[in-house]
Amino acid sequence: MSSNSFGKLFTVTTFGESHGPAIGCVIDGCPPGLPISAEEFRHDLERRATGRSRHTSQRRESDEIDILSGVYEGRTTGTPIALLIRNTDQRSKDYGDIAQTFRPGHADYTYWQKYGIRDPRGGGRSSARETTMRVAAGVVAKKWLAERYGVRVRAHLSQLGEVTPRGFDWAAVEQNPFFWPDAAQVPELEKYMDALRKSGDSVGARVSAVAEGVPPGWGEPIYGKLDGDLAAAMMSINAVKGVEIGDGFAAVAQHGSEHRDEMGLDGFASNHAGGILGGISSGQPVAVSVAFKPTSSILIPGHSVNLAGEPVEVVTKGRHDPCVGIRATPIVEAMLALVLMDHALRHRAQCGDVGEVQPRIA
Repeated sequence: MSSNSFGKLFTVTTFGESHGPAIGCVIDGCPPGLPISAEEFRHDLERRATGRSRHTSQRRESDEIDILSGVYEGRTTGTPIALLIRNTDQRSKDYGDIAQTFRPGHADYTYWQKYGIRDPRGGGRSSARETTMRVAAGVVAKKWLAERYGVRVRAHLSQLGEVTPRGFDWAAVEQNPFFWPDAAQVPELEKYMDALRKSGDSVGARVSAVAEGVPPGWGEPIYGKLDGDLAAAMMSINAVKGVEIGDGFAAVAQHGSEHRDEMGLDGFASNHAGGILGGISSGQPVAVSVAFKPTSSILIPGHSVNLAGEPVEVVTKGRHDPCVGIRATPIVEAMLALVLMDHALRHRAQCGDVGEVQPRIA
């Protein structure tokens, strides 16, 4: 299967299936000398992991990471970094009933049409299990960006179904299983998800991410636009159906006098553009928002066809997320960091001698 790599100078290749023996990735292009240890991956992998609350899939993987290459005596060497995580909690028998059918709304049908064969166990390569390795690679990118440029990347769940935050506090995001920025609403979300899970249905979500401290100048004018690469990276995440940079689709109803981010020597008056102008970072926070569709694997019967071309009724049993967006916050963070690191290296390669250009807006 082709197209399993992304990035130009900082390249990540992932491999493995949901119910295979292991998943892994190879990170190529990481500068040498970055301190990194296996323990540093644990925090973000646990944030993404299933089975941490009753509101996500109850699959419980240890997600212990092995660094196979590219690190010597605790520092990156500049050679490819190979990371491996062994799968330990597969339950492939849950998928026996759908091996000969196509789940409506899932990638089963399209994989079958493209390859003429598919791995039905947990969705195989189309499973969100693959994103574990993106999060692992993102740990490297986030650390390098922070140490080299002071960039901070973080995200939160900004909508769950029809529910939106009534308040905002970054401190609350890591204190609840929803990555929700309003602590007072968490009981409401608990009740919402309990009712949804009991009904056997699923719901969509929205995740918003921001990178603060990004210098101006990262990105390319036309085919390597920073926002274009961000959109492609976010759309590559399982179940994503929409990406917005800055105000995104809200710009449709805005006037130019409102949307433009006026400038003064003390900074920008607003950030409707999401920190990117003409495909190049402006020095403002880079802001991206991602829409996740409802999970397709649900207990409510749906109409489909089987491999024999016969109409069937499909009910998907097993362990599934009633809302995939809940666990997507660290995934979106990782993809934002990976794109930024790739563009940082690309900018350094071509324009590293340009230096500081005045006027520099704060």
